Amino acid sequence: MEASLYIHIPFCIKKKCDYCDFFSVPVKPPASADSMLDLYIETLLEEGERLFKNYLLDSIPSVFIGGGTPSILGPANVSKLLSGLSELVERFSSSKPQEITIEANPESANEAFLAAIREGGVSRLSLGVQSFHGPSRKAVNREGDENLLRERLALAAKYYSLSFSADLISGLPFHDEKVLLDDIDELLSFRPAHVSLYALTVAPDTALGMRGCSSLPPRDYSDALWLRGRDALEKAGYTQYEVSNFCLPGKESLHNIRYWRMKNWLALGPSASGTIINDNTVSGLRYTYPSEVDNWKTAVYEDLDTLTLIKESFLMGFRYAEGPDEELFERRFRRTIESCIPKTAEAWRSRGLLRKDKSALTKKGLLFLDAFLREAFQELDV
Repeated sequence: MEASLYIHIPFCIKKKCDYCDFFSVPVKPPASADSMLDLYIETLLEEGERLFKNYLLDSIPSVFIGGGTPSILGPANVSKLLSGLSELVERFSSSKPQEITIEANPESANEAFLAAIREGGVSRLSLGVQSFHGPSRKAVNREGDENLLRERLALAAKYYSLSFSADLISGLPFHDEKVLLDDIDELLSFRPAHVSLYALTVAPDTALGMRGCSSLPPRDYSDALWLRGRDALEKAGYTQYEVSNFCLPGKESLHNIRYWRMKNWLALGPSASGTIINDNTVSGLRYTYPSEVDNWKTAVYEDLDTLTLIKESFLMGFRYAEGPDEELFERRFRRTIESCIPKTAEAWRSRGLLRKDKSALTKKGLLFLDAFLREAFQELDV
């Protein structure tokens, strides 16, 4: 079986940022955390071996190590993880992964860490920049300042020239058009291959959601900010290939494309979720580990029926500028995408929001993805 692999590192320095709703717990590096991180890596590798055997895994096209803050592992522990992972891949996979990505925060992505991950086989670095603007960073308790960002971006460009990605967030507190465009200009001066531009979403159970913030820009203005950011990235030569993702030619995230195309993936770590699809029975299995650092290996399993898989294929696939994988969809479900939602497809195509040549939203249509999915799901449920 072929499946990609996601590994969750559920640790952050001090505490998570105020807008973050991913599972993580604080640690105090380096010495006090070493034994805990070392044990965690051992557990990950043991569980990985069990998963690979259980699912008869023989091909791993891509690996993504996310968090939390994977760079908190430091050079020694990340080398141990990558070495152990390499041994597992050598035993179970018929070929090496096409792409291995690791996320990093600037405050812990020092030169020793970058040297260790490059030596360990990581081919793609994803750096969490978010904003250079000091007041915005401080307002959401983001670690590090703009000088540190510049230093670490220079290192990223040195170790991963034209193969690193960086995240930005629009609509942070104190954000206006000048701040966002300055953020983009400064980031692009380091020539990342890939940029993710996210519009800030304030989840109610985050620190920011619970306390509120009077300095957040109004929703309509925040939406307009994101559009200005999109236009600036495209003008600089970055193609929007997914709702929030932009890249130079040929620099797409191969791992994320597998999600958007609904191809199999395994997952390791607290809160991580894997999905395996059986095309013969047109059904799937999802497992999710509990959101706790201790005793996280007892996963909860969920059976996915055909209708659920079709909906998820739409949910993921229409985020992608090229739309769902039509050939895979037809082979898997024995029907075309258009035959599932003929009325929705006709209505959106007549308004210029669905492409004429394929089942994919137009550039304008991507702005209304949620509305499209609501209509599509209503038609599917009839």
